[in-house]
Amino acid sequence: MPFSARTHVRIARPSRDLTAAERFWSEGLGLSVVYRDEGGREPGEHALLMLGLPEADWHLELVREESAPVAPRPTEEDLLVLYLAGEVPDALVERLEACGGRRVQSPNPYWNRWGVTIEDPDGYRLVLSVRDWSNS
Repeated sequence: MPFSARTHVRIARPSRDLTAAERFWSEGLGLSVVYRDEGGREPGEHALLMLGLPEADWHLELVREESAPVAPRPTEEDLLVLYLAGEVPDALVERLEACGGRRVQSPNPYWNRWGVTIEDPDGYRLVLSVRDWSNS
């Protein structure tokens, strides 16, 4: 079957500043740099940063083309939700904020009740949910 539960997922987004984004996602959250390409100086080339966890079937891809940058346009509902199945550590939230994130309230009361929402440097929202996937 060409598509299954083990199919790799790539979440791709433009970024204003790959250095700031890397600090948030890597130093703040703890993702590893899976791949990096410093390109993007020539028309049609993109600087690329892929972040993920070892052995994960997904990764976050951030891109920037200096010669024709695309501004991120996230909304309050553009969420990446991580189900932690337990309390969100204060130290993690503090680290994300120290690495360029900003804690925000969600317009959806569900996420305020069941997690913590942090905006990354590009304005995309990360929800750290206290729930686990089976009871979400």
